[in-house]
Amino acid sequence: MLSVGLLGAGRIGQVHAANIAHHKDSQLVAVSDVFAEPASKLAKEYAIEVRSTEAILSDPAIDAVLIATSTDTHSDLIEAAVAAGKSVLCEKPVDLSLERAKRCQDVVAKSKQPVMIGFNRRFDPNFATLKAAFHAGDIGKGELLTVTSFDPAPPPVSYVKVSGGLYRDMMIHDFDIVCWLFGAVPQRVSAAGASLVDPEIGAAGDVDTAIVTLQFADGRLAVIKNSRRAAFGYDQRIELLGSTGMLSAENMLENTVVKATSAGVTSAKPEHFFLERYNKAYQIEWNAFVEAVAAKTAFPASLADGVNALALAEAANASLKQGKTIELAHFL
Repeated sequence: MLSVGLLGAGRIGQVHAANIAHHKDSQLVAVSDVFAEPASKLAKEYAIEVRSTEAILSDPAIDAVLIATSTDTHSDLIEAAVAAGKSVLCEKPVDLSLERAKRCQDVVAKSKQPVMIGFNRRFDPNFATLKAAFHAGDIGKGELLTVTSFDPAPPPVSYVKVSGGLYRDMMIHDFDIVCWLFGAVPQRVSAAGASLVDPEIGAAGDVDTAIVTLQFADGRLAVIKNSRRAAFGYDQRIELLGSTGMLSAENMLENTVVKATSAGVTSAKPEHFFLERYNKAYQIEWNAFVEAVAAKTAFPASLADGVNALALAEAANASLKQGKTIELAHFL
């Protein structure tokens, strides 16, 4: 039985708490948070203790920690956790700073403790099925990959100001998906972005509508489209064109009912947001973590994957600012 401490009792921490507590081979024993109320609420729900982060990390009876705190604490907590001998699952991104993330990677490499980064979309059953079909050769060589990721509504500007920006906070999932599907990092990055949804986001120095084109050394192309607003719901799609066909992963809908009348054909909207859309993916992600720890095998989403995705985000920011294509090698 894997004994787990949870660092962070916010929205995503609550999702993870449920999966840890309900897994047959893991046990949630303690939670910490800088805010007392959410930690106390979660502790009461799962009959666990509220402890300080230091107390959780220093407890030899706790085998692993899940880090679901604010991004600016991730690298420090990863380093402290591996120093304490814990297995780690940390939410993305590794850090707001690429240099800090690289230093964290060096520390972890020396510790030889396993660290997994929470790129939950890798574990979505539809995306995983698409990847399996692609790697089985069903559409020949992959040539053009398109990833669409539109949020239903923008976050508060107060969040935008501390998030690291759209490329680090939102598109980082899509950078990882592209690398995961193609099995490599791209060579060149070209970004375009604008503030079209909320002028306050632009005033805060960020964009809310963006396109990034990625070019691989062998000529393959990937296009990522992000928007902070999709009036119809949470739009999450992948389309992969290959030399002999195409694979597509479509949206998950609120229900499967289709109404067909003389007025037209309609169906339900996409599920509202990530908690609904990726609920199953979070469960599968935690199961993969538990199994890897037990078997002492490599994690399916490594710290190196997290650093690569952050490097792509940095390159995209540089491309947007400079108005030109950027060589990713400058950031790796």
